[in-house]
Amino acid sequence: MKNLAPNIFRQRLLIEGFYTIEVTQGKIDAYLRELAKSLNLRIYSDPIIFSPSSGMGEKENQGFDAFVPLIDSGIAAYIWSSHKFFSIVIYTCKGFDEQKAIDYTKDFFKTTATVETKSF
Repeated sequence: MKNLAPNIFRQRLLIEGFYTIEVTQGKIDAYLRELAKSLNLRIYSDPIIFSPSSGMGEKENQGFDAFVPLIDSGIAAYIWSSHKFFSIVIYTCKGFDEQKAIDYTKDFFKTTATVETKSF
């Protein structure tokens, strides 16, 4: 990927995996807040969490879409309930410890052995 704006600092991390916990709106809220805190990223508004009503889309895609705005950008989370799968994107204009984000996510979601990550 060509860096179109080398004078603008951006750090991006995608974390995907399968979870073993029961995911609720409250747990997603806690995850987003605590992840930001553990990475020294500042939240400026409450997390926004959506769980589309049944029948609004494909059954296999039901779950949660969430976002927390950061002073230094944001964190988005996508959860597939029937597959027990998550996809998290951390996008910041401030550096953060990627391994800490990965470890926190794996611990919080009690992931199965396979977790994939990509920095970009």
